[in-house]
Amino acid sequence: MNAQALALGITVFLACAVEAAEALTIVVAVGVTSGWGRALRAALAALIILVAIVLLFGARLPALAELRLVRLVVGLVALYVGLSWLRKAVLRAAGRKALRDDRAAFERSRAKAGASPSAAFATAFGGVLTEGFEVVAIVIALGSGTPQTLLAATLAALLAVLVVAALGVAVRGPLERLPANTLKYVVGVMVTAFGIYWSGEGLGVVWPASDAALFYLAAVVLAFAGTTTGALRTRPAT
Repeated sequence: MNAQALALGITVFLACAVEAAEALTIVVAVGVTSGWGRALRAALAALIILVAIVLLFGARLPALAELRLVRLVVGLVALYVGLSWLRKAVLRAAGRKALRDDRAAFERSRAKAGASPSAAFATAFGGVLTEGFEVVAIVIALGSGTPQTLLAATLAALLAVLVVAALGVAVRGPLERLPANTLKYVVGVMVTAFGIYWSGEGLGVVWPASDAALFYLAAVVLAFAGTTTGALRTRPAT
């Protein structure tokens, strides 16, 4: 496995683990409140829809991945996604935005699920479908650079979902100890680095050190994010 595929696999795993943990929180809340059968049926229905979407569109990606224009588009999408994650992560780290609270999210989902059986099903179905779309989007945005990166992203996403599901069964509750805010900071840095890398390739840039360029690009993005976080911490809120 080359450096690009390894870095991408780690990034996708962390990003998808965060999304899967958020979906798990909702499913557990519905299961505790309205019964595990209803929660699992809703989750399964959402997963079937997501698998159908992947099967419908995923087969076309490897053939398109080699086109320079596609590399540029993929890079710009990854750059947008990465900067969106990084912006929120920097604001949270600087104390300008509330940290994600999985216990509060759990209680909100329980309140929605307790309204009626149909509301419980809709809560679990909507939660899994929404977070699942995020997982699919992450795999497509990061994995469609080459056939090799698509395979690495897909396997990493599947592994993340399986690991989180196994932890959820073991804990029987939301994964409150998962450092979601820190992971989003790291993922924001890495996805932004991939966005810069692929956008450059799409424009014909030949990066020094080839795939290893991802690591020095990530270092630059991390330095920028850290500097911005520090500046926001010391600047008075307006």
